[in-house]
Formats: sequence, C-alpha cells, structure tokens
Amino acid sequence: MLQTMSDVAQRIAENLHAVRERIAVAAARAGRDPSGIRLIGVTKYAGPELAGMLVQAGLVDLGESRPQELWRKAEALTAQSVRWHLIGHLQRNKVRRTLPLTTLIHSGDSLRLFESLSEESAALARKCDVLLEVNISGDQAKHGFAPQELAPLLPAIAALPHVQVRGLMGMAGLETDADEARRQFASLRLLRDRLLADCPPAISLAELSMGMSGDFEQAIAEGATMVRVGSALFEGVTT
Repeated sequence: MLQTMSDVAQRIAENLHAVRERIAVAAARAGRDPSGIRLIGVTKYAGPELAGMLVQAGLVDLGESRPQELWRKAEALTAQSVRWHLIGHLQRNKVRRTLPLTTLIHSGDSLRLFESLSEESAALARKCDVLLEVNISGDQAKHGFAPQELAPLLPAIAALPHVQVRGLMGMAGLETDADEARRQFASLRLLRDRLLADCPPAISLAELSMGMSGDFEQAIAEGATMVRVGSALFEGVTT
C-alpha cells in the first residue's frame, strides 16, 4: 500500500528525530556535546520532493554525491533555505556550475581540483570552503589523498588565495564491521592531530566529516564533527 504524502512527511520527520537521538546518545557516550556534531542529510536516493520534506522537518544541511543531482535539487528547492554539501567526487569541468550552489565541498581530492576551485572562487569574489578527502580504507577504487600525501601538499594548498580548508573527510571501507570502521575513523583523527603539528596558519583542520548511516556512531566516538546520513532518514518511506 502506497503512503500518502502526509504519511511520508511524518515518517521522514520521525526518522530525523530518531537519528538525532542516536547522535545525542553517541555523543554522550563519548563525553561530547551533540551540538558540536552537524548532521548532513544525504539525498542521493531521494527525489526533490522527499528532500524538501527533510528540510521542512528541520534539516537544512543536505548532501549530494553527484554534482548533476545537486544542481537539479538546488533548482527545485530554491524557495527553501538549504545549505548544500557536495560529498562525492567533483570533476574540474563541473566546478563552475557547482561552486555557487555549495556551502561546503567535502571531496577535495587533488591539488588540481583545489587550483580550479581557487580560480573559480576568484571569479566569484569569494572563498570556497573545502575538506581534504583522505582515503582511509586504502580501497584503490575510492577517491581521496593517501594519508602520507597530505603533509607535503599543505603549503601549496594554503597558498591558494580563494580556498579555505576546513578539515578532513573520510569514509570507512565497504562491508567494514563496526570495529574496523572505528579503527579507520580513529586513523583520520590521528592524521589530523599529526598534521596540526606543522600546519600552515591558513589551513584549519577543525572539521572531521566521517560516518554514514551504518557507522556514524563509531565516527562520533572518534571525533566526527559532521556525519553524512542518508538511508536512515528515509527508512520505511515508500511512494
């Protein structure tokens, strides 16, 4: 039996409340303040209407993996105050159209991309907030810097005048159990701590974007300041 749009909106609101409760519990368990953890609602598998219901339920930080989907949903939701996050790979030929729509790009994965972001940001007379994506799982199919690559690149990235690095982003490997996911998240936190010892002043490493629907509690235990949750927010929704 198909749900009515009213039923769908109520279910999404209930899911959002449940996820926020889980964040609060995980934060308390780690001795952290839940207000220091930002929830990014990933709308990868949801259409604009469902994404809009999430905003109406009170979540204005939305994340998309594909630039084209971000463009489409940003256009559809122009009447709503959405802070868009690009969490997937960004090709340089899509920077120009993506940049004006985004609050934060989580997937800064090459020096050439940072250079393109700086050039386009200069044309817009603004700065672009970006996270350094790190391949913490070692999966060769994943994007991101290898952990050992970052320290030598920081001075070159810091010299780009229109890019502001805000922290690091990482994803646990596919089919990773909770213990292994936590180990990988810990490795990102420890990398951040090592980089801070000799980090250019222009670079901030305050943010740690890590954890998704299946492992965000482990990420919070290891210091995540942003968690990217999709399927848990749309659980039980049928249209």
